[in-house]
This record gives sequence, structure tokens and C-alpha cells, in this order.
Amino acid sequence: MPATPFSKLPLSRTQVANLESLGYTSMTPIQEKSLPHVLDGRDLIARAKTGSGKTAAFGIGIIEHINPRFFGVQALILCPTRELAEQVATELRRLARAIPNIKLMTLCGGKPFGPQRGSLQHGAHIAVGTPGRVQDHLRRNSLNLDGLKTLVLDEADRMLDMGFADDMKTIIARTPKKRQTLLFSATYPDEIQKISRSVQRNPVTVTVDEAHQEGVIEQLFFEVRKETRNDTLLALFGHYQPASALVFCFTRKQCDEVARFLRGRRIDAVAIHGDLDQQQRDQVLVQFSNNSCPVLVATDVAARGLDIKSLEAVINYELPRDPEVYVHRIGRTGRAGEKGIALSLFTEAEQFRVKTIEEYLGTPCIFDVPASLDRNPSFTLKAPMATLEVDAGRKQKIRPGDLLGALTGDAGLPGDKIGKIDIFEMRSFVAVERDAFDQALAYLDGGKVKGRSVKARRAG
Repeated sequence: MPATPFSKLPLSRTQVANLESLGYTSMTPIQEKSLPHVLDGRDLIARAKTGSGKTAAFGIGIIEHINPRFFGVQALILCPTRELAEQVATELRRLARAIPNIKLMTLCGGKPFGPQRGSLQHGAHIAVGTPGRVQDHLRRNSLNLDGLKTLVLDEADRMLDMGFADDMKTIIARTPKKRQTLLFSATYPDEIQKISRSVQRNPVTVTVDEAHQEGVIEQLFFEVRKETRNDTLLALFGHYQPASALVFCFTRKQCDEVARFLRGRRIDAVAIHGDLDQQQRDQVLVQFSNNSCPVLVATDVAARGLDIKSLEAVINYELPRDPEVYVHRIGRTGRAGEKGIALSLFTEAEQFRVKTIEEYLGTPCIFDVPASLDRNPSFTLKAPMATLEVDAGRKQKIRPGDLLGALTGDAGLPGDKIGKIDIFEMRSFVAVERDAFDQALAYLDGGKVKGRSVKARRAG
């Protein structure tokens, strides 16, 4: 069936024109199933994975309902992590750019409280935030939700996994009873059903089939002994030689151990989990997204909300107990028309996990044996880029063009040696090709950007 164009929805002409200018020509399955109900003001439960277009599925409806003349928070979107909140906010700003005077705020931890409070005093139409920081604002009476029309619980299952259940209940208790509540979740455990029953009124349920398009993701399962798990993991890298990979582990300790093991075998890897503070987490995600580190070792919770546009391989160091989590994990590869590979390790005692995946997918899993893998002891996986961290950011009015200009002008680097540039509140990160890194660092460390002296160092 051909996809339905957005012009078929009851949207303003301004909205439709803006969507066309953004390249939104037709709806994704989750948008087609959700948007009519969102626009109709219905409560909604939507099961959809990251990358399915769910932000637009609720964002377009929210923007259509906003009254720009009322400077109070009319929509609140709760997200499990700061990274996801910032991604959602960025997308909503694009969707709202053709409508004058709409103000959107992000309310996340890891940033100063005072400036957020000051901005709220001047009025905001849409707030996107994490439960902890939103609750802080409610407790200090700097956030008023009396005029709220729409509440969105984005990736609600992960908010529960991360221990935000009480915060969510406290926040919801401060919202008007007559509101629209939209609940988006990749999985649908019992706790989500309980939350829905307590906060929604006759919700419509929509589900997007999470089965991946046949042939896009190659899935292989390898039975190992506990003591050979690391050796087989190394063999997978040597045999398949992915340029980028996401390795899933269960625990924080396991993440650190696996990342350390890979680095000791000349594979650049970094771990991300709940023990990292926000500054460390920002740095890890920047390095992974800008090609300064090809392998990320993560727990399910820490990996949620990552903005990964191209990923060659997903490796399950250990299989999850929930088959929905497995499907969600491997869905991070094989995107945007590219093919991907999902490789999973399991022990004899974990065979029941493979069985549940087969039952869930309705198809038999394909098995291989570690002995078939080319061990390739000479294989190394080094990042093509390295990351410069500069001690200046948005607060110092630094923009990407300022750093690019300093490096290609005064420092004399060719423009094609510079990669992704990320600007944070007090810091900036610049990806530079490895062979040009020392030249870039020598200039920026003690050099000037916008006439201001800065300090720089190698991130990581």
C-alpha cells in the first residue's frame, strides 16, 4: 500500500507546507496510525521503537493544538534521558518553525537551574524534560502546569527501568485531569499497563509491527561456553570486521570489563552505563557519534535514545530475557536503506532465551558455530577521527562556524580534515582526522577563537 501524505490530515496549510519543506512527504506507519487520534484529542498508547518517526507522531498534533497567544506550558513531554529530550526538542523546533512565537524549553539535569527558571518566568508553550528536573521545577513552583493540554510519556518503559515511576506519578498528579495523555513505549510490560489505567481515559492502542524487513538485518546466534564468551566476541570482530558496532551487556561492571578487554586487543571501545556522570556521558556519546570511537559497549538503559544514524553491527554479548528487547536492540542496525548484522552469544543455560525469540518472531533462528569464524589475529579497529575538547561553548557564544574557521583559517587545516562539531553549554567538541589532530591541538590549546583564548585537550 502506498504511504499516506500528510496533506490528507486535518492540518493547517502552514503546517503542511512546513512539513513538505522538511522533506516530510508521507507518513511512517506509526504516524499514520497515531496522528488522526492525536489530532482528535484522544488518549493514546503507541508501541513503536526508536527511529520509527514517533516524535513527529505526537509533535505534529501538539503543534497544531498550541495557542501561541497563551504563554503557559500547554504540552509537556517527559523523556528518560537528557539526550533523548534534546533530540525531541530539536525535532519539535523544526516542526514548529513556520508558526511564529512558539517557545519551547528543555528542562534537563546537568544544566544550571537558574536560567531555566528565568526562561519559564517569561513563558513557554512546550516543555521537554527528564522526570527528575521537571519534578524539581514543580517542587520549587517555577513550573506551572495548570494550562496543560497534552502530556507525552516518551519511552515510558525506559523511564520505569531507570526508576522514575514515583517521579512520573508526582508530575502527573500536578497536571489537569482534563488533558490528553499520549504514552509511547517500545515494549508493553505490566507496569506500563498499570500506568495507562491510572492516567489515561479510554486510550486508543496502536502497534507498529516491529519485525524487521526481511533481508535487511542478518541475524546469527552462536552457542558458547561462559569461559569462551570473550574469545568468541573477539572472533566476531575479526571475522566480520564491522566499521562500527554496539555491544549490549547486562550490567555496568560487565560493560567496563568488555570495553577494557576489547581495547587490550587493539579495538577502540568505550563503555556507557549509569555510573557515568552527565559530563562523561556527553563525552562518550560525542566520540561515538563523530567516528572517534567505533565500538560502544552499553546497557539497554544507557543506550536508549542514542542518535545512531549508521551502525554496521549489533552484538548481544548476552541475550536479553525479553524478546521485545532483543528486537529493539537489533533494530539499531540496518537503518536508512542500509544492511546490518546482529550477532548473539548464548550459553547452553540460556537456550530458553533463543526459544522465546523464535516464538516471538515466528521464525527459527539461524545458528553458527564459533569454530567457523576467521580469528584473524592481526585485525585492529581504530577510529578514523579523534576528538578535541575545547573549554568554551554556548555560554561563550561559540558556534560551529567559529571553531571551523579557526582551524581552517589560522591553524591552516584543510576543511575535509574536520568532522562533526558539537557545542555544549560550557564545552565544545571537534572531530579531527587522526593525521591532523596534533596540528589542530597545537593551535587550539592556547590559541584563540572569536578573539578569545581557549584551552583544548584530547577527549577520552
